[in-house]
Amino acid sequence: MTRHVALLRGVNLGKRQVKSADLKAAFEAMGFANVKTLLASGNVLFDAPPADVERKAIEDALEARFGFDIGTVLRTQAEIRALAAADPFGGRREDDNTKLYVTFVEDRNARTLPMPCAVDGDFEVVHLTDGEVFIVAHRLPHGRYGEGMEQIWKHFGKKRLWTSRNFNTVVKAAE
Repeated sequence: MTRHVALLRGVNLGKRQVKSADLKAAFEAMGFANVKTLLASGNVLFDAPPADVERKAIEDALEARFGFDIGTVLRTQAEIRALAAADPFGGRREDDNTKLYVTFVEDRNARTLPMPCAVDGDFEVVHLTDGEVFIVAHRLPHGRYGEGMEQIWKHFGKKRLWTSRNFNTVVKAAE
């Protein structure tokens, strides 16, 4: 049995609301064990043999249950733990003017992002793996962070190919 992490794209944004209890029940109905949701932003941890975990089947079941397409990026908890332990941000920490984000790419093509990739004073990509983009986002004068990061997301396409998380969420999933 392997511990898996499903990172759902676009959950609890606008009209795409899914209660944690309903999300947990959906994963249990798919036959997964020890299901736990993490925060209210589409993070689900569950146990299953690797052969029983298929992204398309999960997406189809979620769409049938909730009535809208929910893109899903899958990692094992071991992969998330290794990612958190690797210190991909080189010791940088979040503060009032800096946020740390990870964009997870399902089809493992993150290294196709043209580098260097940054907008001065807005964001910078500080590390790439085959499946992740590590981004430092800076607070802009109007208070938002890393608005230019949208160019990264456009690179990977709008539909289901990727999802982003604050690094603090990644650390919690690793725990």
